[in-house]
Amino acid sequence: MLFYQPIDGYCYNSDTVFLYDFVDSFNPKGNLLDVGSGCGVLGLLVARDNNINLHQCEIQEDFIFLSQKNSEVNQIESTLYRGSFLDVEFDKKFDTIVSNPPFWDSNVIQTQNRAKNIARYNSHLPIESFFQKVKKLLTNRGRFIFCYDSKQLQNVLLELSKVNLNVESIKFIHPKREKESTIVFIQARNNSKSFAKILPAFYGFVDASQSDEANRIYKKAKTHSIKCKIDCEIK
Repeated sequence: MLFYQPIDGYCYNSDTVFLYDFVDSFNPKGNLLDVGSGCGVLGLLVARDNNINLHQCEIQEDFIFLSQKNSEVNQIESTLYRGSFLDVEFDKKFDTIVSNPPFWDSNVIQTQNRAKNIARYNSHLPIESFFQKVKKLLTNRGRFIFCYDSKQLQNVLLELSKVNLNVESIKFIHPKREKESTIVFIQARNNSKSFAKILPAFYGFVDASQSDEANRIYKKAKTHSIKCKIDCEIK
């Protein structure tokens, strides 16, 4: 799949590709919403491999353009909602909601690049409001599949429990075998009483070489990126 990305600003990384594989493992069906779609990579990869109706929500105009353009070039239909996820009035509920949200703690020195700032820091999508809105938009047994900063796991689990979204699966992502987990993947479900499964950890690198699992996911995703200025003519 071909993805246009901004030459200046936030670009998707391996975390999003790995998250796609995690989402895909649950075989989503029906209506799926990608919150903070960026250039569209997460939702479009999932839509390519599953029988879903793709919906995307994005606040930044440049990424709205890129989500639409990447949907066109990959010939995958998508309904795009413009604006903040917290403010958009959605006309339906969703069987699956996925997201690689802004999760960096805002109480740190932040980048002055506006696009990167919105994509990275959780002040732009506060976790309490985020989860409350997700809860309202999920169908009866709908799934919420997302990633977050591992260091904030305690708060993530607390806020999910407050809105009665039951965590069914947790997977810790490590950049290297000898490094601490930096990101956690979570699958939570509406109106579920299942016990949580702690899935085998994922390691990006093992003994200085890219892990077999990482290689498998990259091969499965088959993505190619082109960076461009948003005001350029794309054909």
